[in-house]
Amino acid sequence: MKKFWLIFWQEYKRHVFRKRFIFAILSMPFFVALMIGVGFLSVWLQYNNKPVGYVDNYQILTNAQQLPVKEKQLFKSVPSIAFADEERASAAMEQGQIQAYFVFSDNYISTGQVTMKSIEKAGSNAEDDFGDFVSYNLVKDMPKPVFERLSDGNNIIVRSLDGSREMGEDNWMVIMLPMIAGILFMISVNISGGYLLQAVVEEKENRTMEILVTSVSPTQLMAGKVVGDIMIGFTQLFFWTLFIIIGFLVAPIFIKDMPAIPAMDWKNILLMIGTFIPAFVMIAAAMGAIGATATETREAQQMAGFFTLPVVIPFWFVSQIMFKPNGPIAVGLSMFPLTAPIALPLRAGFTNIPWWQVTITLVVLVVLALFSLWLAGRIFRIGMLRYGKKVSFKEAFRSTKA
Repeated sequence: MKKFWLIFWQEYKRHVFRKRFIFAILSMPFFVALMIGVGFLSVWLQYNNKPVGYVDNYQILTNAQQLPVKEKQLFKSVPSIAFADEERASAAMEQGQIQAYFVFSDNYISTGQVTMKSIEKAGSNAEDDFGDFVSYNLVKDMPKPVFERLSDGNNIIVRSLDGSREMGEDNWMVIMLPMIAGILFMISVNISGGYLLQAVVEEKENRTMEILVTSVSPTQLMAGKVVGDIMIGFTQLFFWTLFIIIGFLVAPIFIKDMPAIPAMDWKNILLMIGTFIPAFVMIAAAMGAIGATATETREAQQMAGFFTLPVVIPFWFVSQIMFKPNGPIAVGLSMFPLTAPIALPLRAGFTNIPWWQVTITLVVLVVLALFSLWLAGRIFRIGMLRYGKKVSFKEAFRSTKA
């Protein structure tokens, strides 16, 4: 057992304490921050704070007031200026005083029709801001409860027929948590499994394995490497989760109306952990076995795609899992070992999964994880001495019977 921990620690520190690993951890929050920055820049470039005008010949709005300025509002709403007729509004637009003007139709109350006129393309915010201005002034004189209810807009809640599950504006984490966790799991599997695959191939090429197996069994060696790479993946997930938490804590400082984080269902979190760990072990061990049968890293990476690509399949069928959580596609994906880590927690957010399905899935994942470790060690035993020669899977499986 001591040798196992030595191999585990050596595998863990040889990757975690490298610059490329630190860069890999920081690259994710940097990429997210870059995408958010690009999004804000795109909105800012299309934003035009020049006022808009409107012509209200039918007295739709009475005693019109500008939209209240919200605290910490990133982009202020453009002011709306009333004009007595279209001629004056058009003249103001030609002089550059306004970027566009709107004309209420005579049947606005029944149709909501308003015509926008502009010389050049108005800012992307002009139409929406004027719509908010009109909506605010139409309801501002109503009783406060009615005003607040109309201002909040629709709050659609999707509820299952048995009432056991519901998803709405206040519990958006039902769908977001499994999807975010699934994406992070997929990235961690590819990175950590790639480390293991590359390490096995390199150590096989430089004959290091021949020295190691004189003092440790192939199964212990492979198990130590797999667990070490699992902890590498968990280290990445820990720091990425930490960055996400910090982001949610810092965001309200700049964004006042940011929605609160809804309470999370710990049963779903435990279900994700229960599926992620054995699936991680299974895929990592499979990659280690592939590395033992290959002669070079590029060849091994091509073969590893057969194990990593199926992990993303649930994302292709998200709508089927959401709207038919007990349908054959959702049930099949949640019970198939390579797709279960993402499909099972996602499906659990929309229905009560029968206990026997969860039990079967978890038992199968655990059994396959242990079998993968054992099989990787046996394959490794025959593959480590095949220097410069590829080991076929037929030979590898034949060796397990010996």
